[in-house]
Amino acid sequence: MVKQQANWSPYDNNGGSCVAIAGADYCVIAADTRMSTGYNILTREYSKICKLADKCVMASSGFQADVKALQKQLAARHLIYQHQHNKQMSCPAMAQLLSNTLYYKRFFPYYSFNVLGGLDNEGKGCVFTYDAVGSYEKVGYSSQGSGSTLITPFLDNQLKSPSPLLLPVQDAVTPLVEAEAIDLVKTVFASASERDIYTGDKIEIVVVNATGIRREYMELRKD
Repeated sequence: MVKQQANWSPYDNNGGSCVAIAGADYCVIAADTRMSTGYNILTREYSKICKLADKCVMASSGFQADVKALQKQLAARHLIYQHQHNKQMSCPAMAQLLSNTLYYKRFFPYYSFNVLGGLDNEGKGCVFTYDAVGSYEKVGYSSQGSGSTLITPFLDNQLKSPSPLLLPVQDAVTPLVEAEAIDLVKTVFASASERDIYTGDKIEIVVVNATGIRREYMELRKD
């Protein structure tokens, strides 16, 4: 008889999907609230969105224990920055900090897939998308998580960004107004929850604009 040994992994994937869309003067960041492991739903009310600064929000899917550790690390670094500079970090600065934080752990990575959204120094919407080891890109829209393979083609079809290779460089922000972007986010999540078992229950939508940050929710299918 062959001797068998149980395999243990330091990682798990808790599923869920995140989406961010940047506009001319706003940014919409959304994620579902289902947290799963395997075929079990652990909770239907888990927020995957974290406010990092007044004009900067991060949504994360993957292993939620690593996500929590990452959020604590970023909060600590941001507090040090505020004490040293007497101001909040801008969204592009926070994007670079997140990249550095992930890359520092590249040999034992945070198993988290992040989208960072907010307003830049000029008040325009910006979205940054990441892999697990800190490689990042500024884009007009992005999706991460278990439903991203379903959501990204939908967003590509609706929003089609200009190629980054075009000269002169074209702005990546989407042409939609804020209400249209929110409606699009609701549509992509309703669509993804029909096919992806790890996406569902409810979506949390965070809108960042000049007046501040506001949240809204929409119910998704519960099965």
